[in-house]
Amino acid sequence: MTGERRALIIANGEYDNAGLSALRSPAADAEALAEVLADRAVSEFDVQVVRDETAHVIAGRVEDLFADSAPDDVLLVHFSCHGLKSESGELFFAARNTRPERLASTAVPADFVQRCMRMSRSRSIVLLLDCCYGGAFSQGVAVRATGEANVLDAFPGAGFGGRGRAVITASNSIEYAFEGDQLADDHARPSVFTSALVDGLRTGDADRDEDGWIALSELYDYLFDSVRERNPNQTPSRDIEMQGELYLARSRRRRIKPSPVPADLRAASEDPNMFTRLGAVTELQRRLTSDNLSVAIGAHEVLATMAQTDIQHIAEAADLARREALVRAEPEVIRFGEVVRGSRPVARVRLSGPPIARACRFASSHSWLRVTEDGDGAEISLDLSEPGAFDGRITVTGPTGEVLVRVEGQFVAEPAPIPAPPPEPLPKSAPPVETAVPKPVPLAEAAVPVPPVEAVAGKPDPFAAAAGLLAFAGAVYLVPIAFAVSHSLEDFFEDGGWTVIPLVVFATAAGIAMLLPNTRRMVGPGALSGLALLSAIPSGPALLVLTDGCLFAGAVCAMVAVRRDRSFRLGLGKPRDGLAVAALVAGAGCAAGLVTEAVELVNYSSSRADEAAIYLVVSVALLIGTVLGALLRPAAFGVAFLGGVAAGGIVMVCALFYAIPSSSSVTGAGWGIALAAVLSLAIVAGLAARKAKS
Repeated sequence: MTGERRALIIANGEYDNAGLSALRSPAADAEALAEVLADRAVSEFDVQVVRDETAHVIAGRVEDLFADSAPDDVLLVHFSCHGLKSESGELFFAARNTRPERLASTAVPADFVQRCMRMSRSRSIVLLLDCCYGGAFSQGVAVRATGEANVLDAFPGAGFGGRGRAVITASNSIEYAFEGDQLADDHARPSVFTSALVDGLRTGDADRDEDGWIALSELYDYLFDSVRERNPNQTPSRDIEMQGELYLARSRRRRIKPSPVPADLRAASEDPNMFTRLGAVTELQRRLTSDNLSVAIGAHEVLATMAQTDIQHIAEAADLARREALVRAEPEVIRFGEVVRGSRPVARVRLSGPPIARACRFASSHSWLRVTEDGDGAEISLDLSEPGAFDGRITVTGPTGEVLVRVEGQFVAEPAPIPAPPPEPLPKSAPPVETAVPKPVPLAEAAVPVPPVEAVAGKPDPFAAAAGLLAFAGAVYLVPIAFAVSHSLEDFFEDGGWTVIPLVVFATAAGIAMLLPNTRRMVGPGALSGLALLSAIPSGPALLVLTDGCLFAGAVCAMVAVRRDRSFRLGLGKPRDGLAVAALVAGAGCAAGLVTEAVELVNYSSSRADEAAIYLVVSVALLIGTVLGALLRPAAFGVAFLGGVAAGGIVMVCALFYAIPSSSSVTGAGWGIALAAVLSLAIVAGLAARKAKS
């Protein structure tokens, strides 16, 4: 039966005795360590924290932990406090009420902790000591200023009662010196050791062999390197007696071993026939998107080899397939702007692409840049202390590549005041003894930000401009043609000429969005692409063909403009919210209605099979477009694309109305379902756009 995992964190930073200097970090370190040890995704300990308590309270909690343990329990004790050594060489842990001249009665003896460990039934015990060692005595007490506090001497391995005991300490020996009765040695701060411990567990960097688990020996190696890098005056030490490995935490750094591709696929990738190899690229690309990361990495390795060694045509196809799985992080730059002291700004980095592209680790360039990973990316927060500009990097590393996310902004002690308006000059004719009172500027007017020049007067990308003009051309073409084929207003409605009106409206709106400065980057391309996806399907009179061609060409130009804009990158993610799920339901309902109507047409007459096929094509396109609109990132592009799909769906459902024969055996129920669903989709897209704008 698996035992419990219990941790006791003892943090003392405040002391009643003036001779013991206050420690600033134990309280914060205790909170951070407790959080990571209790995290079910990391370590899953039952954590208790004892903060700034007296010696007898600490001793009682230590004894309770060890006395109430079972053989299979894993026990972890962490001390963050002053470590004091008596003249006889005994080590004590300082408590809030500790008096340096009365250590035996006011501090926690290391020998007491050792006895508790020896008497415990638990076979797996870890003691972590993060102490500032030294002595602090009242004035006039004789002390050897060059003595050493050898921690491991107080916890000899022979006294641990056999296997399963370990001690890791921030430093084995530190010389201590005094200035009167105050501690002068302040170079060994508890935060160096404990912060490295927290970082190693939280990020998984302590998992040196990347097997998905952090063993005790790996943790020590990581602590040794990290502490020595941050403070060369500290040398962490250990005394570990373990039979086998004791795993303290899980890690997200698990190395994924590639799974070899099947022998026949490997043979096809090396076949002399280029078409056989090209077919192998297609199959490898399918395996690259697998949820099985080992299978995906195996396919990635073969594609990488083909991209480097095969002929140009095959190499380009292999490289294009391989690039679909590259690591993509959004956004590429996080601009926090002006950060005021006391605030805790948070941003998110999202990953997109197939599962192999999202199996990434995050590493920050500075300690003030905090990264908390989750399933779909990471949360970025700041822990700044010094005012001024900050500029950091987050490295996102995965099996298929690496990208950098830049983090920048300005940290200020308090918000910058709004400058007062300059006084108005006095008229030349005004008497010299009189002064003109300047007219105050309203606060709201003074605080209105001025948009950047590029957003107001910048020239659009030529492809974006071409896309807008093509959308206008398709809309303008429809207007005279629609009325020309109808001899009267009655014919205009009876012959279906009115069905082009929605397309004219939507195409015009998409063209305007492609030319306006605030919408031409994401909203315009998204709306035009979604509209073209549905409207470009040949399903109506011949007069629609030219308009369909204009919309399709405009969508291609819009996507080229998006591709040329390096300030953001398109990707796929999970459904954003409940509105995205509602859009998927509406899209599925519309597709179901069109399929129902197609079945009715075929049952009515086999000669209607061509018309029924158009219903099926539209239903598939509508379903694909809805899924893309719910998953596309950035969110603004996805919502605009969803709106374009809804608009195109309305156009197509209206156009297909005239494919329904006038017969009692054809109810048109499927068409009615499709119309209601596509209108619901348009409403959902509008609500999503309003939410994104707010």
